[in-house]
Order: sequence, then structure tokens, then C-alpha cells
Amino acid sequence: MIRSELLQALAQENPGLRLEEIEKAVSTFFDEIAGRLAGGGRVELRGFGAFSTRSRDARKGRNPRTGEAVDVPGKSVPYFKPGKEMRARLNAD
Repeated sequence: MIRSELLQALAQENPGLRLEEIEKAVSTFFDEIAGRLAGGGRVELRGFGAFSTRSRDARKGRNPRTGEAVDVPGKSVPYFKPGKEMRARLNAD
């Protein structure tokens, strides 16, 4: 599902809301998650999962074009851990 499909699904389920209101709510939701993660925080949505960040150490990489070794700096990457209910739903028979 892409963002536009999400907006369409929410609009169909909530006919009393204008599309602009739905877009603002979705944008605010994602902006808040991204902002909290950027600040080193964690976002937990009970029954769905938790978003957090993990650190990747600096390492030696390779330029695929030349084969030359390059230094890749350490960085933080987003991480998602599904909740118990989500795992049960995905693995239901």
C-alpha cells in the first residue's frame, strides 16, 4: 500500500471528513513518528508494534564500479518490531 491508497481507504471509511483533513492527519502522524525517531526516541503503538532506531557502526565498503575500498561512516537506521497481536495476525492459519 502506498500513501495515496491509504488516503483513499481512510476517505472511504470516513465520508464525513474532507480529503484535506485526512491528508493533514496522516502527515501529522508520520511527521510525529519521524520527529520522535530523529530525536532518539521510540514510538510504541500497542497491538501494532514499536518504531525505534539502531546504530550501525562505521565500516569499510567497496565502490562497486571501481572495486576501491571506501570508508562508510556510522549512522542510525530506523527499526520496527511488530507487536504480539500483529505477529499473531500475520501467522494465523
